[in-house]
This record gives sequence, structure tokens and C-alpha cells, in this order.
Amino acid sequence: MLGIFASLALPASGFAGGDAEAGAQKIAVCASCHGQTGLSISPEYPSLAGQVPGYLEKQLRAYKSGERQNAITSGMVAALSEQDMMD
Repeated sequence: MLGIFASLALPASGFAGGDAEAGAQKIAVCASCHGQTGLSISPEYPSLAGQVPGYLEKQLRAYKSGERQNAITSGMVAALSEQDMMD
């Protein structure tokens, strides 16, 4: 998931354990709020494009663990596997 948004700013070699192609198939849920290209059109939702892959993965883990809280995002990441978060 992260790979596709982050790939807008970094070469594919920048993804440690993720698969950008697999991520591209998983972004529909994220894109509904954060935009098809990772550029949000709403000030309520941050843009994901251009973020460092490790940062986005860290944030997903924080939402999943409850360290960060947002009703929508926390619900969306609850079902993500470790691989989903890396992709």
C-alpha cells in the first residue's frame, strides 16, 4: 500500500520489504480519502505521496497498535497484515 504512494517520490529500490506492485492493488481503501495519486484534495486528510516509505509504515503500525488514534484510519488498518503495511 505504502509503496505505490511513496513510489511517486522515490525509486523502487527504496522499499526495504515491500512490493509496490502488490501495494498498487491495495490502495483503493486509502485512495478514497487520500486521493488516487496520494495527493489529498481535502485538508482533513493528509497527502501520502512523497512520504518516505519507512515513515508511512511506521504510522500504519502506530494506528494499528493504538499509539496514534483516528477512528477512520484505525479501523482501516486493523485488518492489515505486516506484509500489507510494507507493501
